[in-house]
Amino acid sequence: MDASTGRVLYEKDADSRSLIASTTKIMTALIVCEQCNVLDRMQIPKEAVGIEGSSIYLKEGEVLTVQELLYGMMLHSGNDAAVALAIYCGGTVEGFAELMNDKARLLGMKDTHFVNPSGLDAPEHYSTARDLALLAAYAMKNPVFAKTVSTKTVNAAGRSLRNHNKLLWQVEGADGVKTGYTRAAGRILVSSAVRQGRRLVAVTINDGNDWVDHASMLSDGFSRYQVCQILSKGQCLGSIEIFGGQEGRVNVLAAKDFFYSIAENEKPHILLSAPGFAYAPVKEGDQGGYAYICIGDAAVGKIPVIYENTVQQSIPQKKPFWERLLERIKR
Repeated sequence: MDASTGRVLYEKDADSRSLIASTTKIMTALIVCEQCNVLDRMQIPKEAVGIEGSSIYLKEGEVLTVQELLYGMMLHSGNDAAVALAIYCGGTVEGFAELMNDKARLLGMKDTHFVNPSGLDAPEHYSTARDLALLAAYAMKNPVFAKTVSTKTVNAAGRSLRNHNKLLWQVEGADGVKTGYTRAAGRILVSSAVRQGRRLVAVTINDGNDWVDHASMLSDGFSRYQVCQILSKGQCLGSIEIFGGQEGRVNVLAAKDFFYSIAENEKPHILLSAPGFAYAPVKEGDQGGYAYICIGDAAVGKIPVIYENTVQQSIPQKKPFWERLLERIKR
């Protein structure tokens, strides 16, 4: 997925629901980054100690900063760090799961549901490759989140942590995001890379060869597709007929820029929305419909169009007195 335009460059079974293991922690970290001060210091509650699965071995009563726990969760995949952060941010694990699901709905993650902050297997805990890509593209816009997941090694609260994401060392421009594994879910990987200011996000679920596959997908996406400006704000896109106006037509302009990822052989074209006419008066700058950006037979985006000029309603000319008198006589 191209993170800036949202275009999916390649997909297979993108909407199949699956267990997602520790890639769950992308959502956990995002909410913490958005709602908490990462410099805050917090005391580890007993509920966060001895959690099954991967751990940074927190001790009850130990004091860490939120940022240190984020490192422990995102680099070392500590389930105990995830629970500690969830309780700190949401009051309870269950309360934090509600925050996760609320955020998923806001982001348009239509096939996702969370029941815990760590990704431990649960029947009602699932997502899809498409939803994880949407989440990662959004999360990487948060500077604290992006800094955390791009960190290769760090010393935090007396712990030496090394990021499990091998792509940070292996792929040009790689800067995130999260690994995951359980026996039931298989290997899950969400990755991100930036080259020449352009970010791509890749997701695989239950892929035993994920390091190689991600390197290949990212390389292919950067080489075959480029982000191009399809429309410029103020660009004239044509004209529409005006009924009952002092002028018969008015130009319509693109209301904003439109960028999209396209391959070399793709030729975008523009279609103006029907009906192609308007009744006077129309005012300069008012919206006059939409322009659809199409590649082949598919519409890949739309933007509003606005009127270039004001067209006043025409005023019918009054007939001379003698013409009106003759019309009355004829009646």
